[in-house]
Amino acid sequence: MSRTASVSTPVQAVTEPAVAVPVIFDNNEAFVAESVPKIMGGHMLPRSFSKEWCTQQGLKEEPGSTTVVRSFAGLNVILVTVGSTLNDLDHYRLAGAAAVRCAGDGNVAFLLPTDGLDEPADVTQALVEGALLASYNFKGGSPDSTFFVVPLGSPLPTVETHDEVTRGVERGSIVAEGVNWAKHLINLPPGSMVPRELAREVLARLEHDPSMQVEAWNEAKIKEERLGGLLGVGQGSAQPTRLVHATYDPDPEANLPHVALVGKGVTFDSGGLSLKTGEGMMAMKTDMTGAAVVLAAISIASRLGLGVRVTAFAPMTENLPGEKAVKPGDVLTIRNGMTIEVLNTDAEGRLILADGLSLAVEANPDAIVDVATLTGAQKVALGDEIGAMYASTNELATYFEGASARSGEPLWRMPLFAGYETDIESDVADMKNIGKTGKAGSISAALTLQRFTDGRPWVHLDIAGPGRSEAVRGYVTKGATAFGARTIVEFLSAVAADASTT
Repeated sequence: MSRTASVSTPVQAVTEPAVAVPVIFDNNEAFVAESVPKIMGGHMLPRSFSKEWCTQQGLKEEPGSTTVVRSFAGLNVILVTVGSTLNDLDHYRLAGAAAVRCAGDGNVAFLLPTDGLDEPADVTQALVEGALLASYNFKGGSPDSTFFVVPLGSPLPTVETHDEVTRGVERGSIVAEGVNWAKHLINLPPGSMVPRELAREVLARLEHDPSMQVEAWNEAKIKEERLGGLLGVGQGSAQPTRLVHATYDPDPEANLPHVALVGKGVTFDSGGLSLKTGEGMMAMKTDMTGAAVVLAAISIASRLGLGVRVTAFAPMTENLPGEKAVKPGDVLTIRNGMTIEVLNTDAEGRLILADGLSLAVEANPDAIVDVATLTGAQKVALGDEIGAMYASTNELATYFEGASARSGEPLWRMPLFAGYETDIESDVADMKNIGKTGKAGSISAALTLQRFTDGRPWVHLDIAGPGRSEAVRGYVTKGATAFGARTIVEFLSAVAADASTT
């Protein structure tokens, strides 16, 4: 379904099939803001609802809880909980998602009381993100519809507040559309989303983004650029490798902060000769999530016009056990000249990321961020809702902790424990591509990647768990989640904002 968002008015709202009214809980009772009309489409709307009534109707304090006051003819009123505070951004994402799910395929108008909102634009952005992210449907086929945001105030919202809400709708729409684009790429069947097709899809989008330069390297170019890790992983597949290189630079004459993004783009991961089980391969079309995330992030940054320069590298390949596949014991030479002994061909992500990170270093950025569905160990440690975050500096860690809180994508900082460096030492190369079996696998992988960052400020996001969801959860849809894209956009926004004030 293609759902869009727009700003509307109370008069227009009551002509839609459904209106969503946010409620705040306090001491087990639900309260409606005074700025919400008391009569809508024939419904009398009280200012408060007792604990007993809420229990009978199934309306709970948890954000996103709903109950519907239905009409035989005309307006249905959706009461949706935003928790016990007016200013938690993720609560509004959950409320937006709940409202559109109650409305089904039709339009819905969300009444947004602005009195008491600290940041109306940010709240509106979160509300729209939740609604549009939850509306994503891979199969499509549903009619187009609109999520209307109706700013309210006492007696009316100010012009400034109305403009803030409008800006929030625009930003939320851009962010959600970019994330849904990434989700769609990841969800496509691996037979149709091979590396060259993925590169084509990316070029078709990014070539039209403002202040963007983008190119796709073919296999001949990749060989010329000495990307030995990427070529090695791709040896077992009949599909040629690709690498997408994109740069967003809104003001080439300005001294803008510069961030490099690197994303793992394995369009299907069989494990290579270290073959996965049949069950283990079922979701491996999602192993190109890192590439989709960083390319969505740079596209969103461009469309938002963020004041930061961004360079993205997305190596793309398949990991298959063909007759030319890399063998356990082989040694690959990465672009920067370092060598890696491949002892497990299913630990291929760090091999292609090593080339991507080497290219990122050469771009001379102020910070490097890489994203990958990298290790099963991450999922064991943190489950399928929390991403692992490794940061080489406390400053970058603080940035990402703040970005995570604003985006609603939870991250947990993991240790870059130097004591485990010996676990990846090799007798025949600079390092091997695995650590100790069954021990600290996510940390070992991060330590391997860190060797290719040249000591620059760097963040690694291992999103093997939250990169895919097995069920609908809040505004998260089943299948690909593109986890991390919104956090990176929040990080870039914070970097740009800080740079503009110095």
